[in-house]
Amino acid sequence: MYIFLIVLFVIVCILLTFLILIQSSKGGGLAGTFGGADSMGAVFGGRGAGDFLTKATGVLAALFMVIALLIGLLTYGEVSQESLVEQERDQRKSSATYTLPQAPSPSSPDQAPVPASNPAE
Repeated sequence: MYIFLIVLFVIVCILLTFLILIQSSKGGGLAGTFGGADSMGAVFGGRGAGDFLTKATGVLAALFMVIALLIGLLTYGEVSQESLVEQERDQRKSSATYTLPQAPSPSSPDQAPVPASNPAE
């Protein structure tokens, strides 16, 4: 359900952005990019394009808000009190095994014991 809502939310966001950009404003918007404003008027009629785009934008905006609220309600109880940094640190601590290198034994023939130096001498 959560994945479905996220996918639907992204689709609504893309469509809403496209509809907002396509609407003609004082500068013409992007409506003229796709064949000019006259072709949009031919498809929907003189004022039909503005009314259709306005209603579609309102519907998509309402869907945007409803889906955002649903996603928020679904994830409400899943909030962790621990920060992401603390979670990552704990995960690394539990998965890492630390081994310290062994000190060479003094009976090794390759290494002679180093005498302790006395700075008072």
